Amino acid sequence: MPILLLLLHAYIGVRLLPDLPFGDIGIAVGSVLLAASAGLIPFGFRRRRAVTHGYSKHLMWAGLVAIGAFSTLLVLTFVRDVGLLAALGVAALLPSHVPLDRLARWSAIAVPLATVLLTLIGFFNARRVAAVRRVDVPIVSLHPALHGFTIAQITDMHIGPTIGRDYVEAIVDAVNGLRADMIAITGDLVDGSVGQLCDHTASLARLSARHGTYFVTGNHEYYSGAPAWVAELRRLGVQVLQNEHVVLDHDGAPIVIAGVTDHSAHHFDPSQRSDPALAVAGAPHAAKVLLAHQPRSAFAAAPAGFDLQLSGHTHGGQFLPWNFFVRFQQPFTTGLDRLGKLWVYTSRGTGYWGPPKRLGAPSEITRLRLVPA
Repeated sequence: MPILLLLLHAYIGVRLLPDLPFGDIGIAVGSVLLAASAGLIPFGFRRRRAVTHGYSKHLMWAGLVAIGAFSTLLVLTFVRDVGLLAALGVAALLPSHVPLDRLARWSAIAVPLATVLLTLIGFFNARRVAAVRRVDVPIVSLHPALHGFTIAQITDMHIGPTIGRDYVEAIVDAVNGLRADMIAITGDLVDGSVGQLCDHTASLARLSARHGTYFVTGNHEYYSGAPAWVAELRRLGVQVLQNEHVVLDHDGAPIVIAGVTDHSAHHFDPSQRSDPALAVAGAPHAAKVLLAHQPRSAFAAAPAGFDLQLSGHTHGGQFLPWNFFVRFQQPFTTGLDRLGKLWVYTSRGTGYWGPPKRLGAPSEITRLRLVPA
């Protein structure tokens, strides 16, 4: 990893710095900045699941910002090279119509400037409190009493190194303001141990809904000590669903709320294997909603008879261009999709992971409303 990181920084330097119109000074300053980036990024990776303080915290923040900036800089440098290559081909046909030197010079300036601008915009988007996204889900044969049943979904908050108490409290206030019939937390709530983060997650006890708050584990809970977090969330009044269901009585109509462990849980504990069919076993004939962290649980949820699956995990790609690659790992990236008779809603997430950056995939609190098909 360190060698690859150095090689990628060297590629950027070789392709950009000689074309900058600032002479040796520009090359020297650019080289120092690239070297600083290569040196800071490992601090972001090493400390991304630990709560740090003082000097270490500043290094972690700088490293995480550097990861996001470097990602954009690398992509833009590659796009620039593709563009210059295309311009070179055009110049071979129309030599007097393509100012290659000027194009190389101004594009070399544009790439770092665009990187700074996009990093600042992405930072602002990531750090602001997630906005509410409202979605209606049409359910076949929905009981009349369930028309308008609302679910507030939050997911992928990644409370930890850079997301703490203040952000959590703001999300809790926003969710409570929706006055939903129930609240669903679909995994990747934390990045760190209970001992590190219990002060930051304490306000989750204030989540309030008519039928309560339900939680399922994501892969990051297993990185952070899932059994301890399950116990802590139950202490806070959150009901944890591990391949099981509850039946809610809403104005005389039953609705089944089931939850599964994360799709990858069996890699950490074989007894925790995700099982949508087990989660709904013995449930009455009624509308069925599954909470499952990863969208790919839908392939097992659909034959198990669920009407709706609520998921997260993808972050909607979090920032360009990675949203185009999520679909190679998950069947759905963001929004409402259909798999047979099953609706799958994939949230872009309520926080962020790693770099404090969101571009083209804003964070969200989702208010889902069941309506008759």
